[in-house]
Amino acid sequence: MNARPDRPSRQQAGAISTILTGLRRRVRRGSRDVVEIAVSELFEAVVGHPRGAAASGEYRIDDLARLAGTTTRNIRVYRDRGLLHPPLRVGRLALFNDTHLTRLRLITSMLDRGYNIAHVREMITAWEQGKDLGDVLGLETAIAGTWAAEKPQTMAIAEAKRLINDEHAFDRLVGSGLIRIEQDGQDATVVRPKLIEAFNDVRQYGITIDKLIDIHERVLPLVNQISSILVQAGAEHVQDHIKPGVALPDDTEVAELITMLVQFRTQAVAAVTATLASSIESTIEELVSRILADYVEKAPDADG
Repeated sequence: MNARPDRPSRQQAGAISTILTGLRRRVRRGSRDVVEIAVSELFEAVVGHPRGAAASGEYRIDDLARLAGTTTRNIRVYRDRGLLHPPLRVGRLALFNDTHLTRLRLITSMLDRGYNIAHVREMITAWEQGKDLGDVLGLETAIAGTWAAEKPQTMAIAEAKRLINDEHAFDRLVGSGLIRIEQDGQDATVVRPKLIEAFNDVRQYGITIDKLIDIHERVLPLVNQISSILVQAGAEHVQDHIKPGVALPDDTEVAELITMLVQFRTQAVAAVTATLASSIESTIEELVSRILADYVEKAPDADG
């Protein structure tokens, strides 16, 4: 028999109950904006209150280990190796906080991916120095964050154009919706700042931004197709419980469904990331092997 998933915490259930109560009062007035705002609030309520987290954000070592999915022995090893900061001492009691929990989840995720402790120490040091380790390694699931994967950034149009440093490419990005010109005509919003940052990183190797935009436009429909397949699985489960014309389930059941979707999103991203990484590695190895094989086959005879 499969074990029942963890139920939402009291904090989650309470926050969701408050949002649903407000929604029930307002929904008869019928604006779609009311529903969209409520949906955003519901997901933020789940993500903002992790299951099992203490309200104070202070944990004993046993609680920290349970929340991070590791052991107290591992925590002591990480402390001895300098990967975790010392806990707060209150008398003889050692208390850890959310910073420890976030870092511990990151360490666990990196070790699970095959990095050794020396590598983890190096990368965490780089992360603390301001480098976006989560983006580089795809470890968003290990780091506490909000529901949205990235937040749009608004800046002066001149600054946005300097960021792209290519007038034609800037116009293409506006046309594709990756950059939005605001109504005041003075500002621009970079809708996908992490994507633009990745473009600029790759451009350093001599690949043109036009080529990168072409790749994005080819890949996006395929990614959307993958998303639709994954989300449909979660949608079918939710639609078995929430149906048009039928009263909403009780708040606890709604909280469980939303918690399931948040976890579903996290695990789907992790699964697709791991699969894509494996596929790219295999494809790169095949490409390099083919290039070297062609080179060896066509190289002039050294004895000739």
